[in-house]
Amino acid sequence: MEEAGALKQQIKQMMVENLMLQVTANEIADEQPLFGPGSLGLDSVDALQLVVALDKNFGLKIPDPAAAKEILQSVNTMVAAVQNKRLLAP
Repeated sequence: MEEAGALKQQIKQMMVENLMLQVTANEIADEQPLFGPGSLGLDSVDALQLVVALDKNFGLKIPDPAAAKEILQSVNTMVAAVQNKRLLAP
């Protein structure tokens, strides 16, 4: 299984590239909220792009808005979802 630190870095880099963020991957905190007050300032379009990027890069399918709300809270929640998917994969 992939080291969590490496996976976090991959996800942050994916976010910077796909969402054209004005910050570097190293400036994104693991627990920083992605949406809402005190967050990275993402919006619904960014959420859609993240869902597509997670599927394309990690094979993580997000089936509905409720699952997206859980998974897309922070880098840590996305890492946990990718790791869980890998554990459950045959």
